[in-house]
Amino acid sequence: MNANTDILVQHNGPIATIVFNRPKIRNAIGLNMWGEIARVTKDLAQEPSVRAVVYRGSGIEAFASGADISEFKKIRKDLETALHYQAQVAAAYEAIRGCAKPTVAMIFGYCMGGGMTIAIACDLRFAAEGAKFGIPAARLGIIYGADAVSQLVSLVGPAFSKDILFSARAIKDREALQIGLIQRLLPPDQLESSTYEYLGKVGANAPLSLRGAKCTVASCLEGLTSERREALQQMAVQAIGSEDYREGTQAFLEKREPKFKGR
Repeated sequence: MNANTDILVQHNGPIATIVFNRPKIRNAIGLNMWGEIARVTKDLAQEPSVRAVVYRGSGIEAFASGADISEFKKIRKDLETALHYQAQVAAAYEAIRGCAKPTVAMIFGYCMGGGMTIAIACDLRFAAEGAKFGIPAARLGIIYGADAVSQLVSLVGPAFSKDILFSARAIKDREALQIGLIQRLLPPDQLESSTYEYLGKVGANAPLSLRGAKCTVASCLEGLTSERREALQQMAVQAIGSEDYREGTQAFLEKREPKFKGR
């Protein structure tokens, strides 16, 4: 758990959960929280005992209702402060996107603006029925960051991305599932258990394979250049020479569950 009580880190076996802990204001994300999200994400990415990371809001009313706009008159009062703020948001986004471990946004209620930035940075998004999504940047005179928009386009395509950004409307749960913004839609009383059950199974798989899968998918989206192909090939060669490869094949032959160590 952190000194900053706006961001909590909880551990459940090999699964770590980052909690946005401002339930009285629907977990709106303040400037100090962006830097903390980046820091704790990087720390968890380096922790060998952690196999997957969950992001969620405190309570069930909101994942995160967006940035804390009440701060904007102070922290985005001019170009200099606005650029500093954007850099903090970008650092958090990049930390989540760059995390080598599987990441899941577990979404209850409102997931808006900055909350959407975090959610789309994750590998997967599991939501409870009744969740609502949106990017109200057009109502605030803000142009959303290129990296986040690029990720949104990769999830829902260019036309739905334009719809979301142009209209600044709230996307309801069923539509979010239909367009590919979320991957699971569950009753509220099943979301938490289903998410952790899923990640328990994922976390039991070989960490080297999971990391390789993330890198391969990212490379496919960014373009399979010769340099990226070479890097992926090196990862594959390293995996074949790993302890986990030997353990996985031996466990298969012995008809038992493998015990991977990530090396």
